Amino acid sequence: MSETIITRTHRKERTGEVVSNKMTKTIVVRVERRFRHPEFKKVVTQYNKFYAHDEKGEAKVGDRVRIQETRPLSKLKSWRLVEVVEKNTDAAPVAA
Repeated sequence: MSETIITRTHRKERTGEVVSNKMTKTIVVRVERRFRHPEFKKVVTQYNKFYAHDEKGEAKVGDRVRIQETRPLSKLKSWRLVEVVEKNTDAAPVAA
């Protein structure tokens, strides 16, 4: 008999900062993207916010986290928390 190996396709991953964790099992992650403007040649910083599923509730505001794309879990949520890369040392919340 031949064994079939199921391989999952490559999923997008982003690293960002947790902006909010006020929802149950959901975090909001702000991801920074820097690129050079094609016409003006200036480095532009753009931010995107992603809603991610946090099953265990381990991510806190200000933490650096890695999220991965997944199937849609709700209207806005289609990412899930992979790991907390770096814990926040400040006690003050981060402004969005």
